[in-house]
Amino acid sequence: MCPAQHFGVLYEINPWMSRSVPADPSHSMAQWEALVETLRGAGAAVEVLDPVEGLPDMVFTANAGLVWRERFVPSRFTHPERAGEEPHYRRWFRSNGWSLVDLHNKPHFEGAGDALPFRDRIVAGYRIRSEFEAHTALAKALDVEVLSLELVDQRFYHVDLTFCPLDERRALCVPQAWDAYGRDVIKAAVPEPIDLEPDEALAFCANSIVVGDVIVMPSCSDRLRRLLDDFDVRVCPVDEFLKAGGGVRCLTLALDMGPS
Repeated sequence: MCPAQHFGVLYEINPWMSRSVPADPSHSMAQWEALVETLRGAGAAVEVLDPVEGLPDMVFTANAGLVWRERFVPSRFTHPERAGEEPHYRRWFRSNGWSLVDLHNKPHFEGAGDALPFRDRIVAGYRIRSEFEAHTALAKALDVEVLSLELVDQRFYHVDLTFCPLDERRALCVPQAWDAYGRDVIKAAVPEPIDLEPDEALAFCANSIVVGDVIVMPSCSDRLRRLLDDFDVRVCPVDEFLKAGGGVRCLTLALDMGPS
């Protein structure tokens, strides 16, 4: 995770961002710190990356790249506003013992924001931020099967806004954000999908984090609480970060991803 010290809505690169609706710096830091405390309380260990002035979205570390066991696949951002983050992520992972793996031909790829593990596969999104070519390169580089979902709604510009693995059988899903082929892919891959209602999807309920039997969510409807009754649901509001189109999972990068 990366502290929200320099976070702000300083540009507009997704439909959620508007410079006319700025973030409150003190509230942003308080919400970030509350999320760290909640994750640690759930049993997660949290490593912290130093923030960099002028890189407000560096707080969204999910987009740094993809960790797959001892390897780190760095992102190549679509928007130049975020490209300055790349060397800082590379430096941190290299200095902390990961082997860096660059994708062949360097396609646009936005890390764990667009690539999530499910049952030893990777569910990956493309079209809006990551290129389909990244999926082929990722499969070859990591020797893993990649299930591709075309994202068709600009509001759900990363796959982690539309898909949240819960366990070996279940995942929170926003099927209306995928093309028809992608919906069929998930139908075949996920034995028990939990499809979100429109209001739940727009509240970024799919952008949640599972730590053991705890699920940390930016919000949770009564309907979802009933469906998730075997989890300890902990709601951690991050409305300051929603102004930039980011939720709970966007603010974290899992360091323990890879085949079981």
